[in-house]
Amino acid sequence: MARDADRVGNLVHGGERRPLAAGRSLFDEAVASALAVPASCRRTGRCRECLVRVVRGDAQLSPRAPAEAFLPHGYRLACQAIVDRTDGDIEFAVLRRRLRILAADGSEPADGLGLDPVVRRSGDRVRYRDEDLGPAAGRLLGVALDIGTTTVVFELIDLESGRPLHAAAFENPQRFGGSDVMARIGYDAEHPGELRRALRRELNRELQSAYRALRIDRHEVLEAVVVGNPTMRDLFFGLDVGPLGRWPFRSVTETEVRRGLRPTTGLLRRAHELGVLMHPQGRVVSVPIVAAHVGADTAADLVATDFAAQAGLSLLIDIGTNSEIVIGGGDRVLAASSPAGPAFEGGGVRYGMAGADGAIESVRWAGDHFAWRTIGDEPPQGICGSGLVDLLAEAARAGLIRADSSFAGGRRVIEVAPEQRVDLSRADVSTLAQAKAANVAGQRILMRRLGVTPGDIDRVFLAGAFANALDAANAMAIGLIPPVPLERVLRVGNAALLGARALLLSDERRRRLDALVGRIEHVELELEPDFFELFVDGCRFEPEPPGTAGRSAP
Repeated sequence: MARDADRVGNLVHGGERRPLAAGRSLFDEAVASALAVPASCRRTGRCRECLVRVVRGDAQLSPRAPAEAFLPHGYRLACQAIVDRTDGDIEFAVLRRRLRILAADGSEPADGLGLDPVVRRSGDRVRYRDEDLGPAAGRLLGVALDIGTTTVVFELIDLESGRPLHAAAFENPQRFGGSDVMARIGYDAEHPGELRRALRRELNRELQSAYRALRIDRHEVLEAVVVGNPTMRDLFFGLDVGPLGRWPFRSVTETEVRRGLRPTTGLLRRAHELGVLMHPQGRVVSVPIVAAHVGADTAADLVATDFAAQAGLSLLIDIGTNSEIVIGGGDRVLAASSPAGPAFEGGGVRYGMAGADGAIESVRWAGDHFAWRTIGDEPPQGICGSGLVDLLAEAARAGLIRADSSFAGGRRVIEVAPEQRVDLSRADVSTLAQAKAANVAGQRILMRRLGVTPGDIDRVFLAGAFANALDAANAMAIGLIPPVPLERVLRVGNAALLGARALLLSDERRRRLDALVGRIEHVELELEPDFFELFVDGCRFEPEPPGTAGRSAP
């Protein structure tokens, strides 16, 4: 019988397992398995592009090189991490994982506005409003860019026809700085500029790939409209995000507006100032943020849904690492941001993952086991947000999970895909319960402020990649969204990207959005005296009562 000391472990990555070989780098192993690991410095560590996350076995790798000093525990540069010991398994994941693209759909907001871009052709010249940008190099193109904490999505748009030409989605490479905005704010304070550079490198790589495939000259790309939560936006534009991490949680742009130092929280820079791969004199624009952590992505959601023009009462929910909630009708519109964390985007859950190939996206109880479907019909590697909601609802119906999130029958885990060893632990359920509770508390507080109940809501807009695949009935069953007739629930896909595209194509929509943002009432959830009680109550996996909220509006 072989002794444990003689055991040769496996290198586990990309769904593959192979015996460890001492002296090979993680970069070597990734390349051998055809995994895409970017690098442009011939493996010297200077470009800092080949980031990987070491899931287990870090102690069996070579000590950190000086080029890796900026990385926290659990992350390495693949070219610098050499297998030193082979007596145990080493598992790593490449950060440059392409995701299922949830681009904006082909529709436009139903506001009757036609094409009205700020970039126009004037004879053989190109103008940005009143400024001459030089001779027209060919097509007039723009980029709609949605920077999420977990996922980044962009579209290339023909500004003269309004037609999308290309879409791409990738995981935000800033994950080494933490899974939520507060962690990244802290990381940026310790390592200024690293997060911005990581995202810029990956974005430019994706843009270059698109340009090459479509035979686009970068000088044809003349404007980019950027949306995202305030932290992601301000990191991208190189602003100090420190104030967003402390009371009163305001972007430096919001503080300057309040002091009369600038007219808007919107931003405008030349592309060469930000290092974005497009026409150097092209403009990179951010629409205004609403307030505090309610960002430009929420403002774009409002454009995509024609929120201000809707009759009756509307509720917009964009569930993400920071969930945004907007409710309104008539003269009043209220908005809040809820720090839900990344659980429903795969973060903090042992087998959670983003919506990539191999992610379990839907689940149902088949009597004695779970049946599931994965993205791309690949073998399951983990569970994405929509699959987690299904799993919670189905496990509750089957009596495996109680309303208080405890497990029935003394179980320690709930097996989902036993052959692939994908399961749900008690810790996972606790994390999901807290994420769900943060969303529910925000919804209840806004409804109460407006003096309404779920029965008064005429439509619920579900925005974002997670919501697009969400089973609304299951979401109601665990109390994640309010109990309204299913026909009132409207999925709007990547509304932030659709809104960015609409703003890219219409100067008039930008003016209307400025006016709308100026009258939105921002609600600071943490100041509500009963927020903690609402949060604790929201941890239960059960439907929201139809009469919730509204009876004691302060």
